[in-house]
Amino acid sequence: MEISALYHFPVKSLQGHKCKSLPLDQYGAVNDRRWMLVDADNQFVTQRRLRAMAQLKATATRDGVRFENPEGLRLEIRQPGREAELKTVRVWHDDVTARDAGDDAAHWLSEQLQSPVRLVAMGDEFRRPLKAPRADRQVGFADGAPLLVISQASLDDLNSRLPEPVSMLRFRPNLVVSGCEPFAEDHWKTLTVHTHDGPLVFDCTHPCARCAIPGLHPFTGRAQKEPLRTLASYRRWADGQIYFGMNLAPDAATAAWLGDENPPTIHLSDKVEVR
Repeated sequence: MEISALYHFPVKSLQGHKCKSLPLDQYGAVNDRRWMLVDADNQFVTQRRLRAMAQLKATATRDGVRFENPEGLRLEIRQPGREAELKTVRVWHDDVTARDAGDDAAHWLSEQLQSPVRLVAMGDEFRRPLKAPRADRQVGFADGAPLLVISQASLDDLNSRLPEPVSMLRFRPNLVVSGCEPFAEDHWKTLTVHTHDGPLVFDCTHPCARCAIPGLHPFTGRAQKEPLRTLASYRRWADGQIYFGMNLAPDAATAAWLGDENPPTIHLSDKVEVR
């Protein structure tokens, strides 16, 4: 088994992109889901509410993040400094401290989305512990775990049942693994990636229950019946949820390594072991 694709999503629920390597830190992939849009009540905003978010590209830069709309109009925003306003914002059921990215970002994004939003970023004071028994580990603005893995075989199985294939971008993973059976990830307990820097061990914390976003076209936000209709026919579990993918958190030893000054990097073709 090996890493066959890597994905990066700088801003929660905006477009992401493929990449050849994925450096890690204590929150997951470096610069992955470190920015987020919030409404006037400081609640997080996603494509479930504003489908036009799917049309905006977000790319991490050396100093912050770059946005681009479908017409090619761009805006670059610097990482907010210590002078930036602190806000208490909500991600699902978690209230966290983030830094406001300023009026330029708010005005541009609000205009693009035709809805009032503000951009916030993780700062040095950000803390969002995982649930027990992993409360000593952290997650950024991702839904519930630092990383998400999906096997290529799982997507291939789904696409074999669809009238038209869909992209892995529908499901927004960080890691794609090849060389296993479809939905083998349902049963993994740990996943080890053998990087150039050494082995990284991740706990497979819980399967990923899917919301409405896989039913939205990843570049337009247009709602479509597939692939959720087909997934529901064979991936709806006893609790009524549709599952696709596995959430990952570093084990204790890997988490300590990710807190070092020189954290490791996952590359394409890195070998993977599971148990």
